[in-house]
Amino acid sequence: MFKLSEIKELIKLVDETSVHELEIENEGTRLLIRKPGKSEIVTVQAPVTAPAYTVAPQAAIPNPQVQSDVGHATAGETKEYASNLHKIVSPMVGTFYSSSSPDAAPYVSIGSKVGDKTTVCIIEAMKLMNELEAEVKGEIVEILAENGQLVEYGQPLFLVKPE
Repeated sequence: MFKLSEIKELIKLVDETSVHELEIENEGTRLLIRKPGKSEIVTVQAPVTAPAYTVAPQAAIPNPQVQSDVGHATAGETKEYASNLHKIVSPMVGTFYSSSSPDAAPYVSIGSKVGDKTTVCIIEAMKLMNELEAEVKGEIVEILAENGQLVEYGQPLFLVKPE
C-alpha cells in the first residue's frame, strides 16, 4: 500500500524529470503516473473491497450547488473578476465528496464564507478519506466538482473570491 506522501513525492518527481510514465507495484497495489501531454490519467489500483458508502448516480440526483451562474453574480460579472478568484485544486487523484457522509450537509455551498483552515470537501484515495482545506479566506463562488465524481491531480474543485 502506498502512503499519500509517497504518491505526492512520486508525482513531483515525474513532473520535474523527463520521465513521461512511471508504474510501480507494491504489495498488490499498482500505481501508474503519466505526465500530461501523453495522457492526463493518473491511476491507482488497489485490491477491491466494499466501499465505505455508495453514491447514487448523479443523473438521478440534481446537484443544486453546481450552477452555471456563480453565486450572487451573473455569468458576465463572473468573467469580470474571474482573474481575481482563487482556485482550490485537488492535491491527488480520488473521489470528491462534498460531505462527511451521504446524509450529512455539504461542508460548503455557493456563498459560504471560508477561512484558510475551513474543510471544503473530502478526497477519497486508496480508501483513505483526506479532508481538503480552503487555503484562503474568502467566499465560495463556484463548485466545479459533483459529489461522487472522480477527480484528478491539479483539477480545480472550487473558485473562491478572496477577502
